[in-house]
Amino acid sequence: MDKREEWKVGGFLFGSETDANLARTEQEKIAYMEKRMQYDHPESVLSIYNKAIENRIFRTPVGFQYLQELLAFLRENGLAEQAHSIPLYQVFDQRTPERPAGVAQKRVQPSRYSQLRASLRKSVILNILLILLVIAMFVITLTGNNPTILNYEQKLQNKYAGWEQELTERENAVREKERELSLNMGED
Repeated sequence: MDKREEWKVGGFLFGSETDANLARTEQEKIAYMEKRMQYDHPESVLSIYNKAIENRIFRTPVGFQYLQELLAFLRENGLAEQAHSIPLYQVFDQRTPERPAGVAQKRVQPSRYSQLRASLRKSVILNILLILLVIAMFVITLTGNNPTILNYEQKLQNKYAGWEQELTERENAVREKERELSLNMGED
């Protein structure tokens, strides 16, 4: 038996097993609703019909056909104006100004190889930019005057060495002045 024969439900031949199973489920819902439907109270039929549409209970042609039957009943009882229209949440005509009717369109998708090449190229460019940024940060750090974690020890040693040299020069100047003063005092 052909696999597609199993996809027939309610006089419709579906394109997949999943759609056929969904239609079978809707047939079960219809049977359940029919057992409880009170056709002698058209207002209750209207309420159930509108709730079924609002809650999107039916999504296959099997369910839509049942909704058509209920709508026909509501028309006979003068309640069609209060009934919601049956919404079809699908697009049947694929024609657009760019794709006129009768022209077979083939969807062209980029190959996986070209997608990988493009992402690799982006990755390489991004990595090069990051490397340049890191190099720039090191250059700024090494050439800057402020102490950083990389050169703080050398900067502090240079600073203290400068202080020490300045102090030594001042001490020598003071000693020299003291000698001059002591010589001058000794001459008097």
